Amino acid sequence: MNMKNNKHPEKVIGHDGSLEQLAQAIGNMTYNQVALFVEKLADDIKRQAVADSVRGRKKLAKNLYDAAMQLNQAKEKLDLAWGICKPYMDINT
Repeated sequence: MNMKNNKHPEKVIGHDGSLEQLAQAIGNMTYNQVALFVEKLADDIKRQAVADSVRGRKKLAKNLYDAAMQLNQAKEKLDLAWGICKPYMDINT
């Protein structure tokens, strides 16, 4: 039985490069923008956790909640990194 569906594609729709290229492109952004991306990703993972919890998928939901929490912790570290780097950046953000 093929369990694949369009809800969870294996590629980023609209991105033709590899996941490695995507990760590098995101990682090359300013840390404040990377932090914002990570925050948005955490929010979406948490949204999925809520949906799975409602459907009774408790183990899946718990792991997704944990992942979202760890992403939020990573976002906080990126914010700290941005605070260190910002004074040396030649940008207006």
